[in-house]
Amino acid sequence: MERPGRAALGAQPRANGCGAAHGALRNGFVRGLPGTQINHVVHNGGLYKRPFNEAFEETPMLVAVLTYVGYGVLTLFGYLRDFMRQWKIEKCQNAIEREEQKDFVPLYQDFENFYTRNLYMRIRDSWNRPICSVPGAKVDMMERVSHDYNWTFTYTGKVIKGIINMGSYNYLGFAQNNGTCQQAAAKVLSQYGAGVCSSRQEMGNLDKHEELEKLVARFLGVESAMAYGMGFATNSMNIPALVGKGCLILSDELNHASLVLGARLSGATIRIFKHNNMQSLEKLLKDAIVHGQPRTRRPWKKILILVEGIYSMEGSIVRLPEVIALKKKYKSYLYLDEAHSIGALGPNGRGVVDYFGLNPEDVDVMMGTFTKSFGAAGGYIGGKKELIDYLRTYSHSAVYATSLSPPVVEQIITSMKCIMGEDGTTFGKECVQQLAENTRYFRRRLKEMGFIIYGNEDSPVVPLMLYMPAKIGAFGREMLKRNIGVVVVGFPATPIIESRARFCLSAAHTKEMLDTALKEINEVGDLLQLKYSRHRLVPLLDRPFDETTYEETED
Repeated sequence: MERPGRAALGAQPRANGCGAAHGALRNGFVRGLPGTQINHVVHNGGLYKRPFNEAFEETPMLVAVLTYVGYGVLTLFGYLRDFMRQWKIEKCQNAIEREEQKDFVPLYQDFENFYTRNLYMRIRDSWNRPICSVPGAKVDMMERVSHDYNWTFTYTGKVIKGIINMGSYNYLGFAQNNGTCQQAAAKVLSQYGAGVCSSRQEMGNLDKHEELEKLVARFLGVESAMAYGMGFATNSMNIPALVGKGCLILSDELNHASLVLGARLSGATIRIFKHNNMQSLEKLLKDAIVHGQPRTRRPWKKILILVEGIYSMEGSIVRLPEVIALKKKYKSYLYLDEAHSIGALGPNGRGVVDYFGLNPEDVDVMMGTFTKSFGAAGGYIGGKKELIDYLRTYSHSAVYATSLSPPVVEQIITSMKCIMGEDGTTFGKECVQQLAENTRYFRRRLKEMGFIIYGNEDSPVVPLMLYMPAKIGAFGREMLKRNIGVVVVGFPATPIIESRARFCLSAAHTKEMLDTALKEINEVGDLLQLKYSRHRLVPLLDRPFDETTYEETED
């Protein structure tokens, strides 16, 4: 018997536009090499109003083996160097505990320290590079060198200018030091000053904060909204205010650290479902309804589903229509983190809800940040008025944290009005469209070159797979030599064999900039032999589902 949501080969196109013509790769279709099996996956056709193209290519077996071997060799040499340090053959530069503390419980695990001193230090120059300009389409970077294998850095005094910035979250190009946003922020700075020096509940509630929250609520299409001074704390401090002991959190396995921390601080039971896998999520929902709480078998007080709009390491987009359908079916609550998707997705730049053409009222808690598409700082939560009124009283971020800086608030207001077209221009709309065009063009070109690229075709977060540990640092250094600034990511931010470079597209990138970056990426890809793709795409729903892949925190 065929599973729901899965159609046989040769089935007719569904209502959401699934279909293939002349062998083209269309929504729901996966094309392999000649002689390989071709699967047709229908993504719940009735729920989607637009094509949803998202697939992940399998890691070649040889590459996976060589990656494990590479980490094994690094580990062996690490133990050898630790032995040499112990016998004073090699100078020990890492921090060690004092002699009188030897019998104390260590502050951190030995393996974490081992990884830092023997693996991370070898490529430490790939991170924390000092930028000395606005993080726009191009940046200036202070040159630094290390004479002790990255334990310390020395600044040469030279500034490398005009580096094409492919790493900042400046999706709509509002991170700038001139133009309307800068002028508005400068005016407010002269009127209000830089800081507020108080929390919202005391003397830190400005008229600008009230204006911002009304604008955010209107932008999202919700009853009310509240702004916070830090995006990370918006998640980590508000989730504990919403759920607690006796509640259940169902969290995507690739959720951001802020969501994970908030879930752990809440004291609720946490269960993990496979990334973007609706079968896995539905099974956990069924189990939660049938079995209730451990030991007592009482019904859960609340069931809260935690998902992100765009997953910042995978470049994938949440299957929001299906998540909402499951949420309604099993009477649970939905918390949506739109940190990367707000402004960057949807015809009006209003995030993943706008992207799928859904009703904002179907999402119980809409969270997002101002740090990316708006070129500012802080975060927000939107929803029903009762929810926001509750958070104003019980959220730690609202009660104890200092309010948003007035110039930052004005930057958000000005950029948001620009996106909404309330500034009397179409500039914001053009930025949203330009970002979408840049994203599709960049992704298509990388795939044509033979790189393995993860994520959705409409996601401005573009992971390019590197795999091997030696290639993490090599890729970052080679790109910097060619005046391209990129972000490289490895363990523990990713699985140990899935190291990657992560590009973030911006509406500020011109076609000439993208072509220059693509030319250099192609050259470095040939130099480092990074073109692993065999065009065998594996849809997320076709990944095997292991029923034992969730963990449970007992009450």
